[in-house]
Amino acid sequence: MKKITKDTYVSWFENMLFWRKFEDKLAAVYIQQKVRGFLHLYNGQEAILAGALHAMQIGKDRIITAYRNHVQPIGMGVDPKRVMAELYGKASGTSSGLGGSMHIFSKEFRFHGGHGIVGGQIPLGAGMAFGDKYHNRDCVTLCFMGDGAVRQGSLHETLNLATLWKLPVVFIVENNGYAMGTSVARTASHEEIWKLGLGYNMPCEPVDGMNPVTVAKSLDKAISFARKGEGPSFIEMKTYRYRGHSMSDAQKYRTKSEVEEYKKIDPITQVKKIIIEKKYLNDNEISNIEQRVKSQILECEKFAEESPYPDISVMYDAVYEEPNYPFLNHKLK
Repeated sequence: MKKITKDTYVSWFENMLFWRKFEDKLAAVYIQQKVRGFLHLYNGQEAILAGALHAMQIGKDRIITAYRNHVQPIGMGVDPKRVMAELYGKASGTSSGLGGSMHIFSKEFRFHGGHGIVGGQIPLGAGMAFGDKYHNRDCVTLCFMGDGAVRQGSLHETLNLATLWKLPVVFIVENNGYAMGTSVARTASHEEIWKLGLGYNMPCEPVDGMNPVTVAKSLDKAISFARKGEGPSFIEMKTYRYRGHSMSDAQKYRTKSEVEEYKKIDPITQVKKIIIEKKYLNDNEISNIEQRVKSQILECEKFAEESPYPDISVMYDAVYEEPNYPFLNHKLK
């Protein structure tokens, strides 16, 4: 595994702080109705992405995930201004404003969504891994899902084939404790999701998903296993989200004291503490990072605000492949 150095911790701190503030800004503009529809925020789960990116070979490996998907493409290299513009529904967005919050996508940076159907990305992730193996491409796909998605039948069909064909894919469950508002304990006879991998004879384990170090170590092992042609792994990242399932979630299923308890192990706070203890940065340098992040967020907001909405014709271009589709009877204004 790549060494975890001073630069790693500093990068983790700045990146995770940016992702957190990016989501906070989206929450603020959502209340102003500048972003509409559903909005699922990643607050609290940043260590999983930070650790995953450290273990991956960026530019070679892939990520596919569910609808809590704003910051992953940023981590993969997508311009955050374009991500925010997509949520605004603007033409400068990653999908010309047509995908929105749940469908961020970037072929260029090997981020394959952003999927609104619970568990819908799981067989797709295995399919991409199959394509990479078939064409002898040295790639590994990281397929993320929530704890609620593991109750989908397609997961089990996918795990079976992925193991049988030894596909280069790592299945990662971001277990934040609640599938929407339903606790894991109410959806199965056991709470150890990682044990599902045992039924398919694949490497599986639980991991502290609030610490980027433990995430990086686990995924480095799983990615190396897949890259060598040994097949998939099934990893349960035990994490926590500080905001609701979506912006419309009243969060009546958990107490404020529970949320505050988990904030004591906030991944950003953990990394910042190590930076201070090891004297990687002084207070002034940390403050500079915080100010830089604040400025970058404002730039994203300005870009999204000032970008134009897509022309109505773009909507039809994205749906119909044929330029003169015979069954399309409408007149564009």
